[in-house]
Amino acid sequence: MTHPRLRTRFTELTGVRYPIVQTGMGWVSGPELTAATAAAGGLGIIASATLSADDMLAAIRTVKERTDAPFGVNIRGDAPDAMDRARTLIREGVRVASFALAPKADVIGVLKDAGVVVIPSIGARRHAEKVQAMGADAVLVQGGEGGGHTGQVATSLLLPQVVDAVDIPVIAAGGFFDGRGLVAALAYGAEGIAMGTRFLLTSDSTVPAQVKQAYLDSGVDGTVVTDAIDGVPQRVLRTPMVEQLTAGRRLSRLPASVRSAVALKRETGGSWPAIVREGLAMRRNRELSWDQVLMAANTPMMIRTGMVEGRVDVGSLASGQVAGLIDDLPSCAELIDRIVGQAAEVLTGLTVPAPEAAGV
Repeated sequence: MTHPRLRTRFTELTGVRYPIVQTGMGWVSGPELTAATAAAGGLGIIASATLSADDMLAAIRTVKERTDAPFGVNIRGDAPDAMDRARTLIREGVRVASFALAPKADVIGVLKDAGVVVIPSIGARRHAEKVQAMGADAVLVQGGEGGGHTGQVATSLLLPQVVDAVDIPVIAAGGFFDGRGLVAALAYGAEGIAMGTRFLLTSDSTVPAQVKQAYLDSGVDGTVVTDAIDGVPQRVLRTPMVEQLTAGRRLSRLPASVRSAVALKRETGGSWPAIVREGLAMRRNRELSWDQVLMAANTPMMIRTGMVEGRVDVGSLASGQVAGLIDDLPSCAELIDRIVGQAAEVLTGLTVPAPEAAGV
């Protein structure tokens, strides 16, 4: 039986059994990982930013064939076709829409009117306040320990800031991998935890074995935050390729970024006008320079090189610091059962008799 403290506003809102989220990771969280997480009682999320609209639809239907449990889809809030993708989620009965960047208010409105739960990801208190005002149902807060694009404030400092600032459920991300972390997040006032690296390192993840081994071999000092890949700080494994990039000059990386943009257009089925509009939106919304906008095309294609092609030597391997604490590859079901069981033990151990009842 699940400990009563593990039933939270988040589980009630989304309909999942446990307050555990598998984040939307490009080239990683496809239908296989998402379905396995959902079937195990967590919230699995398909990453759609690296998928064409047709591929996203196919991924959604594959998950629905494998489980009838609730799941979500992550959409880029600044994507030119964000509204069209939102409508696809509605038609397909997807329970949750998550966003790496805050979507426009009209996209949130359409989703909410259809009963879809909207959960943007943020990295600062002011952003949490903004998305709550826009109508978000919950917010995912990632601290600096998290992998991929990340901020400088640690989860232990950012999380209580956000919990105190908003009234909607808060999901904590960055540095979580076990039941103790889940209990700690609940103690801070969160309604659940989200994990990327921990779910990447499961037997249900389709990431090649040699890539998983690179993560398992990493220590707690095995990641670095750098803007050398796409002009925006992101936490990745400290590989020889990353060390070489951080030593290089930004302008020397622009030709590779242009090639990446061409490849990304081919992968996602985007048009050049749409890519230009997306670049303009990125420059405005993220306050990027033009060379940073061009470099942004590097991230998805370099991640693909690592996570799909298995090229540890030249791919980008986004990773949370928590990789240094992980040493096994359980299934999603085994992982979630382990976390829930440990959390229940910790919660029970924290429930001590009052001094009078103990005869003190």
